Amino acid sequence: MAFDLSTVKLDDAQEQLERNVFLGTLEQIKGWARSHSLWPLQFGLACCAIEMMGTGGAHYDLDRFGVIFRASPRQADVMIVAGTVTKKMAPLLRRLYDQMPDPKWVIAMGSCATAGGPYVNSYSVVKGVDQIVPVDVYIPGCPPNPAALIYGINKLQEKIRYEAKTGKRVIQDE
Repeated sequence: MAFDLSTVKLDDAQEQLERNVFLGTLEQIKGWARSHSLWPLQFGLACCAIEMMGTGGAHYDLDRFGVIFRASPRQADVMIVAGTVTKKMAPLLRRLYDQMPDPKWVIAMGSCATAGGPYVNSYSVVKGVDQIVPVDVYIPGCPPNPAALIYGINKLQEKIRYEAKTGKRVIQDE
C-alpha cells in the first residue's frame, strides 16, 4: 500500500512522521546501542556465581537482553562481581577492571560483594567491592535470585541511556 501525502491532512502526516521516525543525537543512539549489547566479564567467586550462571542459562536467557558473557576483560564492558572478595583476590580484580576498555561498568551482586556479607568480621574479606573499583549497580541478597540480577541489569541499562542523554557519567562515591 502506497502512502500518498496528497490525500492526507498535514496533521496526519505529522503524526505518521512522529510515529515512524526516530530522532536523536549520535550520543543518544550510541547509548541506546550500548545499553542493549552488554558484554559482562563474569567474576564469580562464591555461591552468587551459581545464580549468575543460572541467569545466563536457557530458563532466564540473558541473551534476549543483548547480554553475552565474555571470557576476556579486553572484550567486556561490564564486570559482574558475584561473591566474596578476599584481600588476596582484590589486586587481581583491580587488574581485570583496568584491562577493560572504556566505557565500563560494574555490578556488585550479593551481600558479600556489596558489604562483606556474613564474613564482614573476617580479617581477609573486603568489606565491599566498591573499595576496589567504582560500582554502578548494587544487587542485594544472599544469594540474589536470577530475577534480581535481571532487574539490576535493567537498572544498568537505564543508567547507560541516562548518561548518554545527559552527557554526564554518574559515578557513586568510592
